[in-house]
Amino acid sequence: MAGPHTLAETERQVNEKLVHKNINFEAMAVTSNLFRAANSVRNHLERTVLAKQDLSWTAFVVLWVTWIWEPIETRQIAEEGGFSKATLTGVLSTLEKRALITRTKSKDDGRLVIVQLTNKGRKLMDTLFPAFNKQETAVANVVASSKQGQLADQLRAITKFAEANS
Repeated sequence: MAGPHTLAETERQVNEKLVHKNINFEAMAVTSNLFRAANSVRNHLERTVLAKQDLSWTAFVVLWVTWIWEPIETRQIAEEGGFSKATLTGVLSTLEKRALITRTKSKDDGRLVIVQLTNKGRKLMDTLFPAFNKQETAVANVVASSKQGQLADQLRAITKFAEANS
């Protein structure tokens, strides 16, 4: 639960407060539940998987993006992860101290910093991601397997709209 009230209590209260206004309640329910679900899933994954490796969500995202796209520039990691360069700098410092990543200046442009996983970082992701995906599967399985692809497509459409209209 995200706060002291259940989802049903919150939706009832919102309905009572706004019933006299011209509000699209279904659209509000979609966006507010999407936000609440994303936060709940993030918290679940942090508690069940990432905490065991002493990783924050942001640190995991940095490792994930680097693992998938390495070598990768810091600005690309920040863009892919959706966080500021300042936040990224702190996380990279922590991951570098743990010997999970390396940072080097670009040979083509000395202003750019290139990030790569170390062997230790790759080994971590090779073992961590299957455990992470096991929890992703548990979360997704609350939706019938025959409908998961459709839900993923709907979420992609929402994401595409929001990104294109920001």
